[in-house]
Amino acid sequence: MRVVVADDSVLLRAGVVRLLEGAGFEVVGQAGDAEDLVRKVSAHRPDVAVIDVRMPPTHTDDGLRAAIELRARHPDVGLLVLSQYVEEDSAHELLGGGAEGVGYLLKDRVSEVDRFLDAVRRVGAGGSVLDPEVVAQLLGRRHGDGELEELTPRERDVMAAMAEGLSNHAIAERLVVSEGAVEKHVTSIFSRLGLAATADAHRRVLAVLAYLRAPPAPHR
Repeated sequence: MRVVVADDSVLLRAGVVRLLEGAGFEVVGQAGDAEDLVRKVSAHRPDVAVIDVRMPPTHTDDGLRAAIELRARHPDVGLLVLSQYVEEDSAHELLGGGAEGVGYLLKDRVSEVDRFLDAVRRVGAGGSVLDPEVVAQLLGRRHGDGELEELTPRERDVMAAMAEGLSNHAIAERLVVSEGAVEKHVTSIFSRLGLAATADAHRRVLAVLAYLRAPPAPHR
């Protein structure tokens, strides 16, 4: 899998490159600012680009703007965006055009090597990944919505893992429960939220993200 890495921090960029190459990825380009990122992706057409949100020239959301531009220019390139903090507006804007081949993670996840590498693979293969902290904040934003209030704490944990694109087996391993228990939680979540049940991990992510992106229904 071919990757472009974009981050204005030379040390962090070098660390990410080393992790990726050590795991068998081919890093075909590196960029330190948003404009160079767009050039490198356009030139190399990688499977996935790993992108810092805050990059030169303004150090605000230039990486995100570049990601959105690349989404329009090269929809076949996966985009894994890294952010220092949970920025709900950034997550919404990035996911607004569809979540296929898109991921949004906090930079801290890079230190969780296996989870980070798995996210790169999933996004590069056209899947979707959303950081559980982002899910938690979006759930908080919708606090008071009837369906979400009915979710148990364990169902919220399962829902966050689903948004990361994990299979039932992987969720069971993370939460140290049986796979059968996870299946029951997933069925309950889909039922409470009025989502179509599916066993496909990618479509489950899309269903959850679609629900979280939607505005809360007005209370009567």
